Amino acid sequence: MANTPDMWVRDVGAFEPIVDLRMFTAAQQILAERARRFTDDELLQLLAALLSSKGALSGLIIDQVEDMPSSAAYRHRFGSLLRAYQLIGYRPLRDYRYLETNRALRLMHPEIVAATIAEIERVGATVSVDPVTDLLTLNGEVSLSIAIVRCQETAAGSLRWKIRLDTSLKPDITVAVRLDAGNKHPRDYYLLPWLDVGSSQRIRMAEDNGLYLDAYRTDDLAPLYHLARRHSLVRSA
Repeated sequence: MANTPDMWVRDVGAFEPIVDLRMFTAAQQILAERARRFTDDELLQLLAALLSSKGALSGLIIDQVEDMPSSAAYRHRFGSLLRAYQLIGYRPLRDYRYLETNRALRLMHPEIVAATIAEIERVGATVSVDPVTDLLTLNGEVSLSIAIVRCQETAAGSLRWKIRLDTSLKPDITVAVRLDAGNKHPRDYYLLPWLDVGSSQRIRMAEDNGLYLDAYRTDDLAPLYHLARRHSLVRSA
């Protein structure tokens, strides 16, 4: 059983503090104030007031104000800074949609990797992950890289994708996950063998790419899981 506080033995100042006590106390007060629960309306009112005083908004501008909730708080509450800006009628001169999509892709990648690993293991194969490079190794034999590929729309309304191959790691297979027009969900997949496409650092794709590339296209990753599955061989007498 843990001792109650009245049984504790304290020695105030036993160690020389790294941070001055007054500075530490002031910092704790700032953090406590920032952590105070605001309603959505209060958060937006503070954001609108900041816009009125600064004339512009950004994550850096928000985080520099001591008595203001952090930009991370706005992202958490409203899904993105861009959404919070829209709610107060602010349209930044710079188009932040590209940055928000980048953030969404960073969050999407580990989810897709984890789901792929789970399916590979479900078919009885083994998979190891390099914690530094995220390179997957199937059954101790085949290296695999998973790349999420953003969709971009041209001025004419057609869709384009650019795949950057990892020339430093040279994985045996690059799994290119092409996203849909909204960059929200996978549209299709390409299983690209290094032996065939490794000479190109970047691959540009349209909606239809001819046999050279579309021969590697698949609607799902079933072909990859079939490749990873172990098959027992029966020795004939």
